Amino acid sequence: MDIKPIKTDADYRLALKEIETLMLAKADSPEGEKLDVLVTLVEAYEQKHYPLDLPDPVAAIKFEMEQKGLTVKDLEPMIGKSNRVYEILNHKRSLTLKMIWRLHDQLGIPAESLIKQPSGHHA
Repeated sequence: MDIKPIKTDADYRLALKEIETLMLAKADSPEGEKLDVLVTLVEAYEQKHYPLDLPDPVAAIKFEMEQKGLTVKDLEPMIGKSNRVYEILNHKRSLTLKMIWRLHDQLGIPAESLIKQPSGHHA
């Protein structure tokens, strides 16, 4: 496995191209392990060079819904009845700690995004 640290933008672009070719690799294969290492290196480089502000909780939930093709009905086990889900998605109600745990656990939404103060709203 020939992997070097990502020090420049060119190294970064090469690593991304390599990751693209490995996306279908089996997890326990040499290619899968190389993919894991490259993704870790790219994530470290991106955190340092392209720090992103976390999305607000509603944006994080909507993004996850879009990515996974989820409906309001799919969120009910994590948030509550559909009217409650709509209140959350329309910034009319805040997430509770229990909702945050369930959304993080069942959808993998980063807890840091779910606890962030929604944009334009102050405590």
